[in-house]
Formats: sequence, C-alpha cells, structure tokens
Amino acid sequence: MTPVPDPAATTATTAVGAAPRDGSDGPDAVIELTDVKRTFDSEPPVHALRGVNLTVRRGEHLSIVGPSGSGKSTLLNTLGLLDRPTTGSYRLDGVETTGLGDLERTALRGSRIGFVFQSFHLLPYRTVDENVMLAEAYRKPRPGRARGTRLTRARQALERVGLGHRSGFRPDRLSGGERQRVAIARALIGDPALLLCDEPTGNLDSENTLSVLELFDDLCAQGMTLVLITHDETVSRRAGQRVRITDGHLTPEAE
Repeated sequence: MTPVPDPAATTATTAVGAAPRDGSDGPDAVIELTDVKRTFDSEPPVHALRGVNLTVRRGEHLSIVGPSGSGKSTLLNTLGLLDRPTTGSYRLDGVETTGLGDLERTALRGSRIGFVFQSFHLLPYRTVDENVMLAEAYRKPRPGRARGTRLTRARQALERVGLGHRSGFRPDRLSGGERQRVAIARALIGDPALLLCDEPTGNLDSENTLSVLELFDDLCAQGMTLVLITHDETVSRRAGQRVRITDGHLTPEAE
C-alpha cells in the first residue's frame, strides 16, 4: 500500500494510494478501491465513505484506525463484501465486485476472505478441530479441497497458528489468546487472499495481544495479506502500513 497525501485538501476526496490509471494495479494488488463512496439514505443523507482510494498489495499488513462514527464499520463491510459502494470501484484479488450479484459476491467472499472478529465465536461443545472445520460447512468446496480433507486441513491450519498440540481440545480448556488463534486458523483453512480483522485483540490482555500480533507478523512473512481495523494505537503501530479514517476520509498515518 503506497499512501500519498490528498492533493486537494479542499475537496471531499482523500486519496490513499494513487488510483490506477488502467483500472488495475497489477496482479499483486489484493484490494483496489477507486473513488469509493457510500451514502446512506436518510434526512439528511449520511456520507459514510467519501471518495476513498486504497491499494493493498499481497503480503502487506495494513491497519485502519479511527473513532466511533468515522466510517470504520462501513469500510470493513465494504471490504468484506457485506455492503456495496454507492459509487466507485472495488476490485478484490483482481475481480471487479461492484457489478456482481448476491450469490457471486457470497461465493467470492467465501473463497477470498477470511474474517477474524473481536469475539471468538467458537462453539464450546466442539473441539478446536471441529470449530476450524465449520468454516467450510456451508461453502462449496474449491478444486483440490474436498470435504473429505477438511480434518487434515484444519489440523494444518492449527499447526500454522502454533496450536497443533491443542488438537482435540475444547475451547474452555484454552486461554483467550489460544481461542483467538483457533479463530484465526478457522479463517485460514480456506486459503484466503485476504485476512480481514475487526478489533481482533479487543478481548485480550496485553500478553495475549502480543502473542496474536506476533502471529500476524509471521503470517505476513508467509505472504498473507492482512487488513486490521482497530481503535488501539499500539496495535495499529505494529502494522507495516497505517491509515486513519475520519468522517469518511482516509488519510495516511505518519511513519
């Protein structure tokens, strides 16, 4: 992600990452937002996103910070294909999403995005292996990823987050940090292009927060693209790239 200052501070558009001239920033771009606006019909209208430009390339770790009401949730929902821009373009892993139907968006979201939330959302009566496997319970298997291989791939995902030794355990036997690692493994089992995290350390103490942030560093070193939305400045500073959202405008954070 290559942030640049807003060239026209008097306009309503804040650019973070130069908008691609040919409609694509190349094969390494996982996220490409071009002049994205989101307006909610009300009286008066709510302009949640105001001309957002953002490029995130494969393997980058980006944090997005901002206060309540700044547009963070709207941006998260847009990136996660849970909401549509009012105007503008959103390309996810090379696929233009704004013209897709609901079923196509659902399929793309399931195959390209892994979600991690503040709450772990683990079923207490299932083992960690089963909780990880549940990520594919309602998803059409991708080529080479038959349902019969789910247990093997779930255990591989647990190994990837450092929890192979917890295979067969139930969540109530794990620490908060370990439960969040299970949630991350669940997000990784589908081999997504993007890991989208919403306040992933919000329920953790400082020790477990550090453990999860070190895991994120390891995943990015392996080539995972990570976008993390947080209000915690300490967590934000851990990312390689940082932007701030304020009143729907996106601006780069100083190094």
